[in-house]
Amino acid sequence: MRKKSTSRSAFFNPRVLIGFVLCSAGVTLAFFAFSKASAQLGNPQLPVQAQYRGVMPVVKFDISPPMRSMKPLAWEECTLRENEEQGPIPRAPLGPVVPDPVVQRVLGKIGIPAPIISFDGNSNLCGCSPPDPNGAVGPNHVVTMSNLHYQIFNKSGTSLFGPAANNTLWSGFGGGCQTQNSGDPVVIYDQLADRWLLTQFTSSSPYLECVALSQTSDPLGSYYRWSIATGGGNNFPDYPKAGMWPDAYYFSTREFAGGSTFVGVGAYALDRAQALIGNPNPIVISFLAPPSPLYVVGDGLLPSTLDGMTPPPAGSPNYYLGSQDNNGSYGAPQDALNIWKFHADFNMPQNSTFTLTNTLPTSPFNSILALCGGTRACIPQPSTSNRIDHLGYRQRPLFRLAYRNFGDHESLVTNQSVSAGTGPNGEVSGIRWWELRSPNSGPFIFQEGTYAPGLTDGIHRWMGSIAMNSHGDMALGFSASNGTNPSVFPSVFYTARHAGDPPGQMTLGEGSIKDGTGSQTGSNRWGDYTAMVVDPTDDTTFWYINEYVPTTGSIGWRLRIGAFRLGPTAQSAFSRKVHGGAGTFDVPLPLTGNVGVECRSGPTYQMIVNFASAVTVESVAVTSGTGNVDSFSGSGTSQITINLSGVTNVQRIMVTLHNVNDGTSTGDVPVSMGVLVGDTTGNGTVNAGDVSQTKSQVGATVTSSNFREDVNANGQITATDVALVKSDVGTSLPP
Repeated sequence: MRKKSTSRSAFFNPRVLIGFVLCSAGVTLAFFAFSKASAQLGNPQLPVQAQYRGVMPVVKFDISPPMRSMKPLAWEECTLRENEEQGPIPRAPLGPVVPDPVVQRVLGKIGIPAPIISFDGNSNLCGCSPPDPNGAVGPNHVVTMSNLHYQIFNKSGTSLFGPAANNTLWSGFGGGCQTQNSGDPVVIYDQLADRWLLTQFTSSSPYLECVALSQTSDPLGSYYRWSIATGGGNNFPDYPKAGMWPDAYYFSTREFAGGSTFVGVGAYALDRAQALIGNPNPIVISFLAPPSPLYVVGDGLLPSTLDGMTPPPAGSPNYYLGSQDNNGSYGAPQDALNIWKFHADFNMPQNSTFTLTNTLPTSPFNSILALCGGTRACIPQPSTSNRIDHLGYRQRPLFRLAYRNFGDHESLVTNQSVSAGTGPNGEVSGIRWWELRSPNSGPFIFQEGTYAPGLTDGIHRWMGSIAMNSHGDMALGFSASNGTNPSVFPSVFYTARHAGDPPGQMTLGEGSIKDGTGSQTGSNRWGDYTAMVVDPTDDTTFWYINEYVPTTGSIGWRLRIGAFRLGPTAQSAFSRKVHGGAGTFDVPLPLTGNVGVECRSGPTYQMIVNFASAVTVESVAVTSGTGNVDSFSGSGTSQITINLSGVTNVQRIMVTLHNVNDGTSTGDVPVSMGVLVGDTTGNGTVNAGDVSQTKSQVGATVTSSNFREDVNANGQITATDVALVKSDVGTSLPP
């Protein structure tokens, strides 16, 4: 991996060099006229074309049984692959260290909201290190993956399946996907199709990428399953990453021929339309970007993944991003980001291209944390001499490369661990993050910053993941630790900024998904990646998946999952009805976790949303489900009243308050309600229990303890209410 070859840039072409000499005066004038624009737009070079490898074979396909019927497999051992994550680790920066000009030395001064939920994921069930914690979020579920297990939760943190060995998903499939459980898993949620994609690789020949795509929106249902040969089955596909794009599911790999010789970065496009219908032989277009020179691919390229419901402009390629640092060991001439574009032509695959089109110079950064001393022993922890991995020395950005189309501009955001400089205890880690805009027509770095309050407080921050919500707010999650002064066990923290805040600054202070309570003493490995994702139900709430150590010990890590919102947050919500002369009664509508069930007859309802202080509301709309907002009132107070009509039975409906302003921030506030007439017990199903409960209250006075049995809300519980419940027996709230 140390081999370097001559750059293919036109700058070193002799004919161009002669032209430069002959036209030096004109070029000099052009340089001074456009130097500022060039710094912003990067230095376009002759495209570097990757090697087209044709259409990769699908080795096997089938449809799994429903996951809920599968028996979770155990996996008790994990053997570190010798070729996993190999490559040089410099003992110190190889080039000049320039002070970071975009470093943020202190916490943002605006308070950041606390998590709305935080819960544990699976523990280290396989003796593995590192865990590779990541996850995805859908309308009703959270799916996490790690080395070597996955788990499915509802959004209140209740486990619905697992933890199970990752290869449980390929039970009965046959071949390496079933018999191996090798790790480096990735899960993504396809919000355009309401599907789930889960992957991991195999680590012995023939080398495979194992891909599973849910048949429906239910992650506990059946999956289409494929095994795809990487490099024709000859190349070990280390560090695979995935992204969702309208035309394809895109993948990247670090490929080792025969499992040992690094030959470059693989790029794969799986025809999304074919995958979604379960085509047994979908087209998989493949390229190999050789390490010539090594810094154009570094230690991996990250495919972009679409956030939000607005697709990129028609015909847009998928973007892959790499990083280069002239302090690293790969001969990079500058600090920069490499933009590759994958154009997949599924009608004529041979016309597809995977091309390095732009190298964007960044503000100087130093990815080589000298604390590591050429090893993985980098970040100090309390009560142990064992230090954990930083991974900044790996020349690549960290998962995810999140794309969003705002209409008037397109953005890509990602990050990388770096050395931030000298803090109160010596060298300290930080996180360089970037926002790129106009990625196809004229890519430029819109803003960048190095988040490093450790320069002031001594705490190391690293192993980040970043995303942007529909408002343009940005959230960065990361690991944090320090040995002494102060002592901080490895923890799961986050910071954020609002759109329009001063560029390059995380302005909202710092929150904690989980304060660590132990140190890892038996391994240096940490990460290798985490996941910050945006909740598709409101496109504003952030979820973050990382790891921490509950109790000091060898390798006792555990996943931690948390969510937070940056805008105004409602305190409570209710569905209100007047029950004739008996009075007014409210059905609670929890803002997180299981949805509140309205069991009384419609089609009109009144929703009450309470805030901690007075808010203004621009508009209110039904954003999911069937119903209408007739009117709302209360803007300027702490209670908003929303009058709904046309609300149908047997559904989940979401009502969103748009541009809610509490005096310090602005954002959308979603409130969900289940509508299931006759579900007097509120368990999501109308059955004999509801009938029996309603019968038991016939003739009773309607009170706060039995108003749900007054199904028609007329102030009396009668045989009519019993008949209403009976008529709906067998109905259930949709998932």
